Amino acid sequence: MNKDFFRLLQSACLFLLVIAIPACNALRGIRPETREDRQTTTDRKQELRRDVVSYAQQFKGTRYAEAGKTPKTGFDCSGFTGYVLRNFEVSLSASSRDQAKQGRIVPLKEANPGDLVFFRRSDTTPVFHVAMIVSNDRDGIKIIHSTNTRGVVVDNLLENSYWEPKIYQVRDVLNANGK
Repeated sequence: MNKDFFRLLQSACLFLLVIAIPACNALRGIRPETREDRQTTTDRKQELRRDVVSYAQQFKGTRYAEAGKTPKTGFDCSGFTGYVLRNFEVSLSASSRDQAKQGRIVPLKEANPGDLVFFRRSDTTPVFHVAMIVSNDRDGIKIIHSTNTRGVVVDNLLENSYWEPKIYQVRDVLNANGK
């Protein structure tokens, strides 16, 4: 009886080891998210935003072209934002009116570099222009955009009497899908 009992006990222990060891190894890589992990994610998001803006600024001075989508042909406003963000695997619609439906809305005071700002001529008219936030700090909100008179330029939004009253909304298209 003792031999049978010990064989059964030995088999049970062997069975548990066969099941438990792989399970422990599988769980070894799973751990709760730490503060450092969150910081790393935040750092990566900020780095992406810096990279997007830096890339956009390379096109300052590029001429305006109606329906333009490349630096070679020139840019219209939505062609410019679409071209820049496509380089970072963010797909945008072709028109500013449709881009204004993408991503998530962000309050203007919380706008980050890489966010898109949309403009309307009045509360009852559709979106007609899009620009990208370059910076949002005590010096103002700087945007980069392609205008039909000056091509790709940087403006201080809150100091610009033409653009400031036409601000409609800001949208985050970079982190809208967890990027």
